[in-house]
Amino acid sequence: MNPSEEYILNQPEPYRTVLLHLQVIIETTLPEVELLYKYKIPFYYIHKKPFCYLNASHKKQFVDLGFWKGNQIDIHQNHLVTENRKMMASLRYKSLNKINDKILIEVLKRAASFY
Repeated sequence: MNPSEEYILNQPEPYRTVLLHLQVIIETTLPEVELLYKYKIPFYYIHKKPFCYLNASHKKQFVDLGFWKGNQIDIHQNHLVTENRKMMASLRYKSLNKINDKILIEVLKRAASFY
């Protein structure tokens, strides 16, 4: 098992379920992604360039799906969180039932179009 998979599987609920769901959606939507372990979190790369990361924030109680070129995503901006970051934007989820797969897939495809 690689470190990214260990990170995901070792999370307590509800983080583990959310992370596993995001992993399936990301890898199904974008089969070209490569899951690595960078900065102590699971990090997806496209064509050897950083694409997005998964981070379970226990303190703030959400899973952060952060996009490396998030500032370029021009759809579903009302769902994206930037928090004064210039390049990054995130989709944040507190539970599995808060994930809208349609929006998630559209954002993933749009973000991937920059690579």
